[in-house]
Amino acid sequence: MKEQLKINYDRIAAAIGYIKENFKSQPTLEEIAQQIHVSPHHFQRMFTEWAGTSPKKFLQYISVEYAKKLLKDKNVSLFDAAIETGLSGNSRLHDLFINIEGMTPGEFKNGGENLLINYHFAESPFGKIIVASTTKGICHLAFADDEPDAFNSLKSKFPNAHFKQTSDLFQENALAIFNRDWKNLHSVKLHLKGTPFQVKVWETLLKIPAGRLTTYGNIAKQIQKPKASRAVGTAIGANPVAFLIPCHRVIQSSGIFGGYHWGSTRKAAIIGWEAAKLNHEKEVTTGGV
Repeated sequence: MKEQLKINYDRIAAAIGYIKENFKSQPTLEEIAQQIHVSPHHFQRMFTEWAGTSPKKFLQYISVEYAKKLLKDKNVSLFDAAIETGLSGNSRLHDLFINIEGMTPGEFKNGGENLLINYHFAESPFGKIIVASTTKGICHLAFADDEPDAFNSLKSKFPNAHFKQTSDLFQENALAIFNRDWKNLHSVKLHLKGTPFQVKVWETLLKIPAGRLTTYGNIAKQIQKPKASRAVGTAIGANPVAFLIPCHRVIQSSGIFGGYHWGSTRKAAIIGWEAAKLNHEKEVTTGGV
């Protein structure tokens, strides 16, 4: 058994190495499988089990990361980036970025150019936060233990945007969630960018009732991807708006709270605070009975 596991591991490692070295030729499933001497069907299943994603998706990740590096050079056109990445033209580069990055390559290249983002720092029950908004809604919310670092993190997501330190109605409605009935969530408008998979995961998170917990596996089942727990975890980790999209309500199947982008202690505090608030509302409703 151990010997077979070692053989499979070596095969997957070889496949990953081959993809990284040859992504510019955009190798097919059959070509990669041939390199490690297994059938395409067996390779597809084995790679997905070991890597947590399909060979095709892994190739797309490698390709888009290379294209992103190219596009950071202002002198590189979208067509040049597509050809250099091994794609046939702009349309394939466009489809790749939409699928992986949730934005067009042009939007990535301009980095939010001509976008005005309001932001300000505020206090929450769990420490200082930075909240930012566009003319469409909240685009960023994060806990800000260090203000300069928090602002630099926001800027890195929209490097060419214009920033103004001020509050607005979008931000006020969002911050009110800390002291208002959660039933008023409809007043909070979000302006997010993400892949179709990420958006589906975030939408599912929004359906978790306050004061309740679920697992990564349950989220995967709800989006009809029961074997994608690892990918679900990655999408949850990419959540751009802390607390509003309640990634803190997702724990491991063992009952362990697990990691949290803004600290495991903060995650435990938020879970406890929500549970206490829910219990208090029940007592008020039932008259303490």
